[in-house]
Amino acid sequence: MPSNTPGPSGPAAVLCGLAGWVPPRVVTNEELAERLDTDDTWIRTRTGIRRRHIAGPGQATSDLAVEAGRRALRSAGTGTADTVIVATTTPDRPCPATAPLVATRLGLAGAAAFDVGAVCTGFVYGLATAAGLIAAGVAERVLLIGADTYSTIVDPLDRANAIIFGDGAGAVVLRAGDPNEPGAVGHFDLGSDGAHEDLITVAAGGSRRRATGGQPADAERHFAMRGKEVYRHAVTRMAASARTVLSGAGWTTGDLDHFVPHQANLRILHSVADDLGLSRDRCVTNVDARGNTGAASIPLALADAMAADRIRPGDRLLLTAFGGGLTWGSCFLTWPELTLNPQPERITP
Repeated sequence: MPSNTPGPSGPAAVLCGLAGWVPPRVVTNEELAERLDTDDTWIRTRTGIRRRHIAGPGQATSDLAVEAGRRALRSAGTGTADTVIVATTTPDRPCPATAPLVATRLGLAGAAAFDVGAVCTGFVYGLATAAGLIAAGVAERVLLIGADTYSTIVDPLDRANAIIFGDGAGAVVLRAGDPNEPGAVGHFDLGSDGAHEDLITVAAGGSRRRATGGQPADAERHFAMRGKEVYRHAVTRMAASARTVLSGAGWTTGDLDHFVPHQANLRILHSVADDLGLSRDRCVTNVDARGNTGAASIPLALADAMAADRIRPGDRLLLTAFGGGLTWGSCFLTWPELTLNPQPERITP
């Protein structure tokens, strides 16, 4: 999908609120090592992850989404939105969507509400969807939440994946505004390649597995990923998408202050930065303390970076993501003046 941005006379989606929320339970590498054939050094060397937050008993994706959404609305200085979008791979139920429940719990009953399913690219797809609704005049203010509880679909004894994923939610509020003002999100690039759908899957739970009859095997109920192939595709697709957006915007990597990728793992993030010729210190990451939180990872990284005073008004940011599907996407924005209140646990990205 070619990059694009609203015309000079049309409204743009302008970021005006931001928040992140993670459940209080922390799982360290040492705790994982007690049940898996691994240790802290092995995990950190391969992923860059030291710890992650895991939802507690009875906590679902909607619970995390509501917490992040409430804080994002407060950050924007408003209690209203006419559209609520939840980007997630782990909805509360296969049917109905999670977003209407989240909207109602936030006091936004009556607002348009729907889920976006693009796995770890979900937040960027959600940004593009919100921007389109605002540009078309369908929405004036959109609450976009990326929320995932991967602990509910990852086998806790899966050494390859249990070390990577954490649970969390991040949210932004977008309002109709001027395409040239700080916070305006623009020049999107979105893409997919369904020929590789088998690289990242949860086989059971949908119509395909049900149509074959019989009971699914236990492994089919859990998240599966072919790591080496995903690594190769992630680096290639994210770098290409980033270049497309930079070209469409007339920018070079030298014009960027920060590169904010989906927090897959540290090796992938550094490889993409190296491919783009970006110094690694311009790559915003919180993966060491959060793990891979799926669709929540970019807004959580933004919230953590802002809390640490790393991202400041006027900074130019490039956002890039890659996920199952396969899907990928990028966009850019100039960081606006925001109030982060309350903020997630303060960490140094």
